[in-house]
Amino acid sequence: MAEVKADNKKTKANKPWKDDKPFFTKENYRLMLIGLVLISLGIILMLGGKSKDPNVFDPDEVYSFRRITVAPILILAGFVVEIFAIFKKPKDQQAQ
Repeated sequence: MAEVKADNKKTKANKPWKDDKPFFTKENYRLMLIGLVLISLGIILMLGGKSKDPNVFDPDEVYSFRRITVAPILILAGFVVEIFAIFKKPKDQQAQ
């Protein structure tokens, strides 16, 4: 049987990418952090709603504007920022 030797040399033809630059830049990571902060803030705004007396239901506390409107908008905005941060190309690659 003939032995097949594997060529372990890294050549440009074997690379699925053009160069060795990182995929994300400092700006991408900053935007990702902003998105995580927005998502976390939205989740924190949704927390709570516990009444002092478990036998009394207070719809104003459970269905408040903060929990029903503001918090979901912040969470969705955070996800939009995250998606934008992932797909944003560095400025030097945008010209090509």
